[in-house]
Amino acid sequence: MPGSASRLAGRRVLVTGAGGFIGSHLVEALVEEGARVRAFVRYDSRGSRGWLDTIPAARLADVEIMAGDVRDGPTVDRAVGGNEIVFHLASLIAIPYSYLAPEAYTATNVTGTQHVLDACRRHDVARLVHTSTSEVYGTAQHVPIDENHPLHPQSPYAASKAAADLLALSYHASFGTPVVVLRPFNTFGPRQSLRAIIPTIAAQLIAGGPVRLGATDPTRDFTFVTDTAAGFVHAATADAVGQVVQLGTGRETSIGDLARTLASVVGVALKIEKDAERVRPATSEVMRLVSDPSRARRVLGWSPSVELDEGLRTTVAWLRTDASLARAREYVR
Repeated sequence: MPGSASRLAGRRVLVTGAGGFIGSHLVEALVEEGARVRAFVRYDSRGSRGWLDTIPAARLADVEIMAGDVRDGPTVDRAVGGNEIVFHLASLIAIPYSYLAPEAYTATNVTGTQHVLDACRRHDVARLVHTSTSEVYGTAQHVPIDENHPLHPQSPYAASKAAADLLALSYHASFGTPVVVLRPFNTFGPRQSLRAIIPTIAAQLIAGGPVRLGATDPTRDFTFVTDTAAGFVHAATADAVGQVVQLGTGRETSIGDLARTLASVVGVALKIEKDAERVRPATSEVMRLVSDPSRARRVLGWSPSVELDEGLRTTVAWLRTDASLARAREYVR
C-alpha cells in the first residue's frame, strides 16, 4: 500500500515492548512518519529503557516514555488511554528460558495480551497490531508456509504466542476489536540479543572462534529488522483487520550455511563445535521455517528490501563496536 505510512502523521500511537529489539526500531520508524509515540517499556529499578537508551536523545525528544509491565492490567489501561493505534510487541521471547519458566511466559504473553485487548476495547482504539512469531507453526508441514498452515507450537514460548494470537483473533470475532496479527519470521539486525542465532555466531567469529552451535541443519527465513518495522507501520492502516499476515522473505537458509556466510563477512576461518546447551529437546526442535510473503505484498503493500548479505554486514559492523557487543550481552534472555 504505497503511501499508507504517511497516514500516521500526527496520530497518537502506543508501542508496548518499545525497549526491545524490534520495538525500538519501530519507535524510530514511527517517529520518522510523524506519529505521536508513547513508548511502553518494562519497569526496572535501574530506570533502564532498554534499547531506547542507545538512541540519540534528540531523535526521541517528542516520544513519551512510560514504564510498567503488561502483566498489570490497570497500568496497561493507562498506557493505552488516549491512543488511536496500539502496536503490541511486549513479550518474553527466549525459547531456552521457556523450558525453565513456562508459567512466566503464560503470564506475560497470554495474560499480558489479554490486558492489552481489554484496554483496547475500553478505549475504542482504531487498530491493534498484535505480534506473533513463525515459531507457532513448528516444523513446516508444507513449504512455503502460508497463513493457513496448521499451528503446532513445539516449545512453551511458541505455545504462549499461539494462545495469544488466538485470543486476539477471538476478540475480533467476539467484540469487533480491530486486530491485525503480524507474524514475523526470523528478524535480525542491530540491537538483537546474543541469545539469537545471528548475533551469537557473529560475536564468536569476531572473537576469533570457534563457533559453538547446536543443530546446524534447521532452516530459517531471515528478515532484516528495518523491513520488519516497516511491515508494522504498513499494518497500522492497511485493510487487514481480522487477518494474520506473515512478514518474511520467502527464502530459507540453513544454520550451517548462515555460519559460513557470516565467517566470510567477518573474514575468519569457520570452525564449528557442538554446544549441547543450545540443542533443543528432540521433539521440540523446529527443523524448517520459510514463509510465503504473498499476502503481505497483496494486503499490506509490503515486501522486504534488505538482502541477507547486506543485513549481515550491517549487523556485524554494529557488533564490532565494544559498546554494542557489551549491550547485546545484557539481553541474553
